[in-house]
Amino acid sequence: MLIAPLPSGRIGAVALDYQDGDHVTPHVHREAQFLYAAQGLMRLVTEAGAWVIPPSRAVWIPPGIVHQIFMSGAVAMRTLFIAPDAAPPTLDACCVLAVPPLLRELILRLVALERQGTDDEHRRLVQRLILHEIAALERMPLHLPMPRDRRLQAICLALLEAPDSTRTLDDWSLQVGASTRTLTRLFAQELGMTFNDWRQQLRLTEALPRLLAGHSVQQVARDLGYGSGRAFSAMFRRLLGENPREYVASLGLLATLEKT
Repeated sequence: MLIAPLPSGRIGAVALDYQDGDHVTPHVHREAQFLYAAQGLMRLVTEAGAWVIPPSRAVWIPPGIVHQIFMSGAVAMRTLFIAPDAAPPTLDACCVLAVPPLLRELILRLVALERQGTDDEHRRLVQRLILHEIAALERMPLHLPMPRDRRLQAICLALLEAPDSTRTLDDWSLQVGASTRTLTRLFAQELGMTFNDWRQQLRLTEALPRLLAGHSVQQVARDLGYGSGRAFSAMFRRLLGENPREYVASLGLLATLEKT
């Protein structure tokens, strides 16, 4: 995924396809990276946490961030490399972004122009419009931050292994040797969220690949420790604005459109 140094204000476009289970090992770019999932699901991992990128979503990676990528299903990755001086100043950290139809078409158009070797005013207009669109994108709550405190790490790593765990913070306090009050304060200080919010975020990131693989809402709810599909769907709608079936159906439609 290496490209030549980009001139000031420019964007490079790369199209790469991967198989289920492929892994891009830790690496870093001097450019900002807009990583778009035209098909399949990707997980971006840095020392700050993990982001899940469903089809028709993208993740923003600022310059100089060491990251690795894990593929779930057949992945059609469409990547934009953006010269640092052209990157929107509001995007100063990794985040998952919703990609509307106009931007999707612009990305695919720039990939096609890159393949053709086109370097003219048409390409520059497409690049400028892409930068304008990226700066206005909606951020999606698909980030799972990871703590530095060893006690929080023990809790979070255990939940990554068993996202269906229903243990309370009181239960964890006995295991890691810190009071519930201390753990509550550390979750707020290090992760900017409560323990329950972090666990919900984990379950959301675990739910998406299972739903996209065809698992039923009821099965995913059971696997992730929810007492009912209704409770799981309520959490899903609260965080993503749609129920699981609507969300997955919309992703499937977009993926179909992108391949035509």
